[in-house]
Amino acid sequence: MNKEEFIKRCKEINIEINSNYELLEKYYDLLIEWNKKFNMTTITKKEDVFLLHFYDSLLLSKYVNLNKNIELCDFGTGAGFPGLVIAILFKNVNVTLIESNNKKCTFLKEVVKELELKNVIVINDRMEIYSKNNKEKFDIVTCRAVTLLPIILEIAVSSVKINGSIVPLKANCDEEISMSKELLPKLELKLNKINEYYLPINNAKRTIIEYVKVGHTNSIYPRNYNVIIKKYKNK
Repeated sequence: MNKEEFIKRCKEINIEINSNYELLEKYYDLLIEWNKKFNMTTITKKEDVFLLHFYDSLLLSKYVNLNKNIELCDFGTGAGFPGLVIAILFKNVNVTLIESNNKKCTFLKEVVKELELKNVIVINDRMEIYSKNNKEKFDIVTCRAVTLLPIILEIAVSSVKINGSIVPLKANCDEEISMSKELLPKLELKLNKINEYYLPINNAKRTIIEYVKVGHTNSIYPRNYNVIIKKYKNK
């Protein structure tokens, strides 16, 4: 996805890029520089990064209103997708990036510093621990290509405000949606929307699912991570 195509596609989802393109280019340069030392991403070609990382991340804004002052958490963010990209384009959104890998956190902090982003906090922690210690903190919790959907819901739900949303970015996940159904009433979650679409150029299928939190989370959640994965890893 070249510059003209990226700007055009973003405009179609009501995002005006303007001078933020330069910030995204700087982000890309830092990503490639750090990728020489650490495994940040297997996708390195500029056109691919802009399509598969930057544009793909921004598609969250097509299905969730990011044009207001909100607290957003992106966990398992890795090199910053989707949270850091959202922070660059939506300065009104306060973004907390949760990442358990210390080296990736160092990279994220470097990007935040170099791009002078005032709306980003980087936390080196596991989500199931952070969520338990930061209850009902966020309006939106998201993640991208992290783990199975029922695991995502359990480890994230405590940190979501009442009437807030968990909105994972996934590929084809019909089976995972079915796996999660029995868990929803236990977590006080309601499946609100399933948005399926295809990326331009490579036509890859994507799914953004929105779960709304309708009640307070029982204090037993999230359970120990080993207990959670034991239930789902063989399914």
